[in-house]
Amino acid sequence: MGQFDGKVVYITGIARGQGRNHAVRFAREGAAIVGLDIAGPIIDHATYPPATADDLEETIRLVEGVGGKILARQGDTRDLAFQQQLVADAVEQFGRLDHVVANAGVLTWGKVWELTEEQFTDVVDINLVGAWKTLKATVPAMLDAGNGGSITIISSVAGLKAMPMQASYTASKHGLVGLTQTAAKELGHYRIRVNSVHPYAVDTPMGVADTEAHRLFEKPWVTPHFVSMLDYHPVASCDEISDAVLYLSSDSAKGITGAEFQIDMGHSKV
Repeated sequence: MGQFDGKVVYITGIARGQGRNHAVRFAREGAAIVGLDIAGPIIDHATYPPATADDLEETIRLVEGVGGKILARQGDTRDLAFQQQLVADAVEQFGRLDHVVANAGVLTWGKVWELTEEQFTDVVDINLVGAWKTLKATVPAMLDAGNGGSITIISSVAGLKAMPMQASYTASKHGLVGLTQTAAKELGHYRIRVNSVHPYAVDTPMGVADTEAHRLFEKPWVTPHFVSMLDYHPVASCDEISDAVLYLSSDSAKGITGAEFQIDMGHSKV
């Protein structure tokens, strides 16, 4: 028996990294998975490798390998009609929608006045507007089901503390906090809880394989802004983030909504 037996979980950005890990972990606990990922280049100013269609197929294989059911498609969170159709097909196939994890996101680097227009608008459109479109597509199905449930929005430590060289990322992740808080207030009386999760560095391609990040961290004026309290544990595993996501989605967190759940090695407090 799993703690999410019979539940259906919608996850964005499932091709690899945190999204894939959330999908596999929920599936192990009995949930059916609905997911999407663009699974290809999404911004030409990224300095880390993009997910691929093969990555998405591997996620499907891993979910099915632990006995899970999955409906996964290649698509963009910025495409509202695509998300709405995926939700409709999921409800037809699985009969309900219980939990949402708005996980998809991108990162770019540059000083406020040196970022290109694309570097700013692309990141805000994907990270913030894409998350809003995820909620717009999924919340009506949750309300129709009338089962309550939860929404977990993956923000960042940059949603709590401004980060240099990350103006568009910081703005988008701060915006997600506002989106979370508003949704929590609007959905509480429907028994739907909404929380944000705030990781620091995570062991994913975006977290550890970003060539521009490694270059910038060598600059003396940048380094102090990226220190944490736990210097012996500089990078979180995907399981650490999934632990939080599954907890916030579970009945153990039935009294938690509007929370900013930090897994940041104390970085936001430095």
